[in-house]
Amino acid sequence: MVKKLQKKSSTPKKSPVLLKGTVKDSAQQIWQAGLGAFTKAQSEGGKVFETLVKEGVSIQRKTQAAAEERITEATSKMANMATGITTKATGQWDKLENIFEERVAKALNKLGVPSSKDVDALIARIDELNKSVQKLSAKAPATVKAAAPRKPAAKAALKSSSKARSGAAKAAPKRAPARKAVAPSKTEAVAA
Repeated sequence: MVKKLQKKSSTPKKSPVLLKGTVKDSAQQIWQAGLGAFTKAQSEGGKVFETLVKEGVSIQRKTQAAAEERITEATSKMANMATGITTKATGQWDKLENIFEERVAKALNKLGVPSSKDVDALIARIDELNKSVQKLSAKAPATVKAAAPRKPAAKAALKSSSKARSGAAKAAPKRAPARKAVAPSKTEAVAA
């Protein structure tokens, strides 16, 4: 196209009508080239568009995979950090709890309140005493039988003493009979 214009311009100047024709021919050639490009783009454009869509899909998949991988890494890091923080916090709470327990135990000890160890020792001692009492009561059933006849005699004595009392005794309130103090056995005295 440029060559045609140069060839025409090398010739002696022609009339403006001839120049109009040349411009008109050039414009028409440009128009036809545009139409040809449009037709070619239209026919091959679908193929190019499909190719671009395929490339976009593959890039999107790669991007999603990379993003999911990053999210998984971040999640695992956060879980590890949370576990670490939890263990540290638990350790601190344990220390705080131990300090609190020690201070409460000291305060109770100053007030004279027995500790759980003291109570456990007393319970063990009571258990031992119960066992020794059971052993002694199993060995001496005759002693228990000898003490049984005393009860009716004590009741008879009370009845006779109440008959001996006059009307003044009736006005006085009745008292429960006094019990005799029994001396501790040798094993109880040793255990105490």
